[in-house]
Order: sequence, then C-alpha cells, then structure tokens
Amino acid sequence: MSLVRLRTFVEVYRQRSITGAARTLNLTQPAVSQHIAGLEAAIGRSLFDRQARGVEPTSAAKELAADIGDKLDDAEAALASARARSIELAGALQIVGHADFLAEVISRQLKPLLEEGIRIRMQSGNHESICRLLTEFECDLGISAAAPTNPQLRGELLYTDDIIAVASPVVAQRLAAANDFIIALEDEPILAYSLALPLIDDWLALNRVTLKNAMPAMVGQDLRALRTLLIDGFGWSALPDYLCRPFIEKGELQELPAPVGHSSRSYYLIWTPSALRQPRVAHARQALLWRLREGRLG
Repeated sequence: MSLVRLRTFVEVYRQRSITGAARTLNLTQPAVSQHIAGLEAAIGRSLFDRQARGVEPTSAAKELAADIGDKLDDAEAALASARARSIELAGALQIVGHADFLAEVISRQLKPLLEEGIRIRMQSGNHESICRLLTEFECDLGISAAAPTNPQLRGELLYTDDIIAVASPVVAQRLAAANDFIIALEDEPILAYSLALPLIDDWLALNRVTLKNAMPAMVGQDLRALRTLLIDGFGWSALPDYLCRPFIEKGELQELPAPVGHSSRSYYLIWTPSALRQPRVAHARQALLWRLREGRLG
C-alpha cells in the first residue's frame, strides 16, 4: 500500500475536500481522486461519499484514519529528520508567535539552526492570527499560549513558566507598608495583556484575592512594554517569570507577596502535519522541542 496514497487519504479526510487536499499536496484534483480510488480498490471498501461541497468519510475511512493518521505524521516527521541530517537544510523557516516570547525565549534557541544554514523569518501575532497563518501555509511553525483547536493543526507543549506579580521596588514597598494590602493593590494602576486580564486573573484566583476594580490602566500584547513601565515605577502586573527574573535579580523589579503561590502559563509549538514533510521544518520543530522541553519540562 503506497505511502503517497495514504498521505493523500489523510489530507482528504482532514480537510473533507479533494480540492483542498490537492492544494496542500501540490497535486492535481484528478491525481488525488486516482489515489483515493486506488486505495479503495486495495482495501475493497468505499472511503468517501461525494457531496456537493466536499466529501464525507465513510465508517471505513474513519477506522483507517484512526489507525494511521498520527502514526503517518510521526513516520513522515522521522523520515524528514533523517533526511535533514544528510541533505542541505538551507532555506527560510517562517516562525510566528507572541512577540515577547519570540524575543526573550525562542531567539536564544535559534543559533544552532542558523549555523546549519537555515534562514529564519519571525513575525508576531496573537493566537488567532498564528493559527490562521499556519493553516494558510504562510508560516511553518507557530508558538502560542493556547493549544490549537483547529483539526488541521497539531500542537505539543513546549514550555511552562511561573506567572508572578511584580512592580518596581518603590511600588512594592508602598504596598508592603499599607495597612490593607488588597485595598492598596486596588489603588495602584494595573498593566495587562488584554482587557480580559488572563494572566492577572489566574494569579488573583490562585491567591484568593478579589479586586473590586480591575480595569487596566494600560493594555499591551507585547509584554515587554508593560515591563518597561513597571521598571519606571508605574503600576503592577502579573507576568511570566522569563520576562521578570533578570530584572528582579538586578533590583529593578520586585515580586509582590503571593499568599498561596504562583500561577503558570504554558506555551505550545503548533504546525500543520504537511509542513513536516519539509526537512528544515521537521528538524527545527524537533530541535526546539528538545532544547526547551529538556530544560523546562524534563
């Protein structure tokens, strides 16, 4: 049974579309139809019911997809990694993710890939734009603080970090000297990632702190901008440890007391299965997972 036919089947199954699979695989629609017909002849069962808009998998297709889908992805990734060790890796790798995480964490892991001849192009985005750029094949790898829910995408936990509440030493000392820490915290401006306060709310909930007024004074999706204002003595926030630790050690930031402990934030490496057929993408994916998970999750 041809590996090419199986890959064609998996793409048609995932996209529910012969046209979409042809585009992803860089094949003609007749070629995709021939692959499916050949596979149906080999197993003696129909795999798809043709409809006005795409195709609908039969029970036989669902069983086959459950048996081979992820295994085929893993096998192709292993083959691509093996090829990457023996062929020229030169080419451009497109990475999209949260700007501050790319700058503060990912960039430190890229030197080995650059030394191997891979040219890297990074761009920033939120979770929605990261997933869109991957599914539209505009980028090869994505890094997001949310796991993918789109069935066209795959994701793996890459990095987990503590979320800590911080302020400048002047603000932190003012809060510590207050008669009521919670009231004093409410009186200080809040700097947040978004109006929804995902990082701050997680920290507050874990530490059983309720603020009556939690409207942020500033919102910014590049957390380095918030960090700069904190260092300048304005407000407080809850931020990932990787952004704060060097500045805490230098005395420019100070951690606020956490009655219970630190909340955490996870980051995911995201890709489309078809992207792993490119040796440099498969190689870069494996290198990033190994370097970051070895240090943070092992």
